[in-house]
Amino acid sequence: MTDTLWYTRCPVPTASGLAHSLGWLGDTAQRNGLRFGVLQDAGPELAASHFDHGLSGLIREGGNVPAIAARAQGSPTRLIGLTWIDESQAILVGPDSPVRAPAELAGLRIGIPAWAQDRPRSFPRAMALHGFTSALRLGGLGLADVTVVELGVDRDPQVRTEIQQRSRRVTWGVDELLRGAVDAVYVKGARAQEVAAQHGLRVAVDLDATETRRLRVNNGTPRPITVHQDLLDSAPEVVIGFLAQSLRAADWAVDNLDAVRAVLQRETLSGPEGVEAAYGADFHRGLHPTLDPDRVELLGVQKQFLYAHGFLAADFDLESWVAPEPLARARELVAAGQVAA
Repeated sequence: MTDTLWYTRCPVPTASGLAHSLGWLGDTAQRNGLRFGVLQDAGPELAASHFDHGLSGLIREGGNVPAIAARAQGSPTRLIGLTWIDESQAILVGPDSPVRAPAELAGLRIGIPAWAQDRPRSFPRAMALHGFTSALRLGGLGLADVTVVELGVDRDPQVRTEIQQRSRRVTWGVDELLRGAVDAVYVKGARAQEVAAQHGLRVAVDLDATETRRLRVNNGTPRPITVHQDLLDSAPEVVIGFLAQSLRAADWAVDNLDAVRAVLQRETLSGPEGVEAAYGADFHRGLHPTLDPDRVELLGVQKQFLYAHGFLAADFDLESWVAPEPLARARELVAAGQVAA
């Protein structure tokens, strides 16, 4: 039994991130006799659990590449929720490029980040590869129709707050694109929007514009909430309380757009224009985690893509990963007004 509820998240719109910002997650831990810790504020050894989920008291809401890869290599986690927030995925080209449609990507040199030190940390490569695969598919093309150029990447990325604040590295390949070493790069998110505007880069393919959700599946769509099996077994009430506070925060967000945007600016290290461009005007209405069959199916699409492209140590059964009971119980508590304020 752990004495600390550990929490980690990515700098993106999440209900749990709002609940943490409002102090509700820490309160939940204390009411259950636990200390509360955030991996982003911990030392490097603990922070590494963001990628391998090796910490027994951990609940993680973040990109699906590390979560799926960790499960595939044997990490004893369970999937307890999924969110879907479109976050401005796009293929960028230089300001003078003639490319304006997916079919015109044929023959280009596309920037794909190199492998990191292990599969879970290689999420930048997975993101770009899936983003380009989807964009090419829109034009009736495949990876065989372009030339892949590997980009340099941090082999040991860090989620610690002070390192993120120093680096502000949210996209890969912009430098190579500006100097002509590649013709196109994949980007996503608020800071990526700001970087593109700063350098006059142009959107060749707006992946968010496609109505087909399968073509928008990537590291953050859908975004999983995972928990270590030990915590779920030893303190299920803590896991239920975490999810209940996340649901409560998602309800709160519906009527507090300005406050939500302020939190996101801090989380993403972006200005208001970047947040507005990346997430739109109504993202705050869809932060509620679910385990609806369509979201689980779309996570399965991502799992199979990662397996096919070498990002997983082994395949695994997705349905057996899902633990629906905590979220169902959390919904009951919220509906009955039994979530402590």
